[in-house]
Amino acid sequence: MADPSSYRPRPGEIPDSPGVYRFRDEHRRVIYVGKAKSLRQRLANYFQDLAGLHPRTRSMVTTAASVEWTVVSTEVEALQLEYSWIKEFDPRFNVKYRDDKSYPYLAVTMNEQFPRVQVMRGHKKKGVRYFGPYAHAWAIRDTVDLLLRVFPVRTCSAGVFKNAARTGRPCLLGYIGKCSAPCVGRVDAEEHRELAEEFCDFMAGRTGTYLRRLEKQMAQAAEDMEYERAARLRDDIGALRKAMEKNAVVLADATDADLIAVAEDELEAAVQIFHVRGGRVRGQRGWVTDKVEEITTGALVEHALQQLYGEETGDAVPKEVLVPALPDPLEPVQEWLTGRRGSAVSLRVPQRGDKRALMETVERNAQQSLVLHKTKRASDLTTRSRALEEIADALELDSAPLRIECYDISHLQGDDVVASMVVFEDGLARKSEYRRFQIKGFEGQDDVRSMHEVITRRFRRYLAEKERTGEWSDDEHTLADGDAPTGALKDEDGRPRKFAYPPQLVVVDGGQPQVAAARRALDELGIDDIAVCGLAKRLEEVWVPGDDDPLVLPRTSEGLYLLQRVRDEAHRFAITYQRSKRAKRFRAGPLDAVPGLGETRKQALIRHFGSVKKLRAATIEQICEVRGIGRKTAETIAAALAGAVPAGPAVNTATGEIIEDEEPGTTAGSAGEPVRTGAPDERRGQEP
Repeated sequence: MADPSSYRPRPGEIPDSPGVYRFRDEHRRVIYVGKAKSLRQRLANYFQDLAGLHPRTRSMVTTAASVEWTVVSTEVEALQLEYSWIKEFDPRFNVKYRDDKSYPYLAVTMNEQFPRVQVMRGHKKKGVRYFGPYAHAWAIRDTVDLLLRVFPVRTCSAGVFKNAARTGRPCLLGYIGKCSAPCVGRVDAEEHRELAEEFCDFMAGRTGTYLRRLEKQMAQAAEDMEYERAARLRDDIGALRKAMEKNAVVLADATDADLIAVAEDELEAAVQIFHVRGGRVRGQRGWVTDKVEEITTGALVEHALQQLYGEETGDAVPKEVLVPALPDPLEPVQEWLTGRRGSAVSLRVPQRGDKRALMETVERNAQQSLVLHKTKRASDLTTRSRALEEIADALELDSAPLRIECYDISHLQGDDVVASMVVFEDGLARKSEYRRFQIKGFEGQDDVRSMHEVITRRFRRYLAEKERTGEWSDDEHTLADGDAPTGALKDEDGRPRKFAYPPQLVVVDGGQPQVAAARRALDELGIDDIAVCGLAKRLEEVWVPGDDDPLVLPRTSEGLYLLQRVRDEAHRFAITYQRSKRAKRFRAGPLDAVPGLGETRKQALIRHFGSVKKLRAATIEQICEVRGIGRKTAETIAAALAGAVPAGPAVNTATGEIIEDEEPGTTAGSAGEPVRTGAPDERRGQEP
C-alpha cells in the first residue's frame, strides 16, 4: 500500500487549467483517468487526509504510485481526451460499462458494391449503416422479411452471391421476388444501391413520404387499368404498414430522441437506453457496471454518453437526449454532443408529458435489469461456491459456512427497537427461516446492547432445544430446499424446529462494538464453535472479534458481494418490520372508534390538544375550535371519548403519534425466545 504523500506533486506544480490526469501504479499501469476544469483543485482533493476520502477513492490513491496530467485548452477537449484514454488504457478504477447481453443490429453494408442486409453483432464497422439494437434476432428477421417484397435488397453471403453469378441462376429469394438478383444482372449496381438507400431511409423513420408515393402510384395504376400492378403496390403498402405497426408510436411529432435511465445501488449500476426515431422505439440496449469509484448519477450519465456516442457522428446522435440527471458541468458535454452530431443537441431531464411517461418505462426496465443481473450472479452455483470459499479463507474457518445467519437492529430515534435474523444456506436466502425480534427490555439508541440481547435470546433457544431433544450433526444439514435433515429436531406436528439449526457463521450489521457484543453473548452461553464477523456499511470492512484492524476484501471479491447481500437483506427485513410497527401506532387509539373521523382530523385534534387525555377533558366548544371540526362532530367525539376506558393509549406529544399499549406476553426475552406476533406465516418470517 503506497503513501499518497510519497508521490504528491509539489505546491504550485499543478496548473490551474483544464486537463486530463492519469494515476499509475508501481508497474506504470494506468489505473485511473479523470478530467477536470481545474487540475490543481481536482488533484488536491486526492491528497487530503485518507480518513476523509471515500473508501473507493482511498483504495485508488493507495494503489497508485504516481500521477501525471495533460493540459488542454477547453473542457470539451478534456472530455474527448478522457474518453480516448479510458478506451486505450482500460483503467481498473474507472467506471466501465459492459453490455448485459449481446444485442443484434440490422446492418446494411453500404461499403460494398452490392449492399447486403444482414443481422450483425459486436463492434460496428466503418461504412455500414446500423439500425437497432433489437432485443431479439428473430424480430429483425421478421421485419426484413416484410420489407424485402418492397425493397428487394440482397441478403445472401459473399459465397452464395459468387456461386449464383458463376452459374447464372439466382437463389430462391430471386425467384420469389424478394431479391432483385444483382448477381445475375437483373439490376445493375447503381439500381441496387438505390434500393438499399430507400431501405435505409425507411428504417431511419422517413416512412410517410415513401408510403404517400406508393399510394399515388397505386392510384395511377388503377386509373390506367393496370390492375395487377395496382394490386402489387397495394400489397407492398400493406407489408410496410405491418412492419411499422411492430413499433407503436410513443412520442408525437416524429421525435428523434434517445432516453437513458439509471438504476443503482451502492455497489452496481444498470443503464437502459431506448432509441426513438420518428416517434417510435427503434432499438433498446442495456449496460451494467460495478461502481469502483465514488460517483454520482450525473457522472454515470456522462460516462454512458461517452460510451454511447464516442464513435458516432451525424444522425446517429439524435437531436434530443433525455436523461435522469444532468452531468456537472453540463455545457462541455452538450457542446461535445453537438460536435459529434454537427448540429444542436438538447440534453435535458423530462419533467412532464409523454416523454416523462416514457422515461418512467425506461427506468422500470433499468431497475429490472439490475435485479436480473444480481439474481443471475447470486444463482450461479460456481459463483456461490467461490464466495463461500473466499469467506472461509478470509475468516480462517475450517470449512465453508454453508449456513449463515445475519442480524440487524432497527429503530426510530430509539423508539420501536426491533431486530431481524435472516438465513442464507448454500449462498441462497431461506425466507422460511427468517425471524423478527421485539426489543422491549429497554428503549434507546443502544445497538450494542440490543445486539447482545438478540444473540442471547436466539442461541439460548438453540441450547434449550438441543438439551431437550439431543444433538444432531452439522454435516446433515446440507439439504434441498424445504427438506429437513435426518435426525433434525422436530415439533409434534412433524415440522423441523428452525432454531435448533446452528449456523457456521453469524454476521452482524455493524463494526467492532457490535461484533464484540455478539461474541460476548455466545461466550456467556458457552458456545465456541460458531464464527462471528461484522460488516461495517460505511467502509464495507469485515470485522473479526479480538482484532483491532478490520479485514479488507478485494472489491471484486465474490465473498464480499455475498456478505453485502446478506447484510442488505437483514437490513431490509428489519426496517420493514420497524415501519410496520410504526404504522400500527397511528392506527391504535380511542379516536379510531369515532365514526366519520379521518386521519387528517385525528392528527389535527392531537396536535391541538397534545394528548388524548387532554382531549377527553375538553368541552365541546373547545373541540369546535379545531379546524375542520363542526359542533355535531365535536359532540360525537366527546360522547365516544366519554365512553372510552380512561387507561387508553398515550400520545407522543412531540410527534402526535398514538403509542400502542404493551400487549400481555410480549415482554422481551421471555423463555429466552423471540416474540412472535401476527399470523402464522408472519411468525415464520414471511412478510405480510
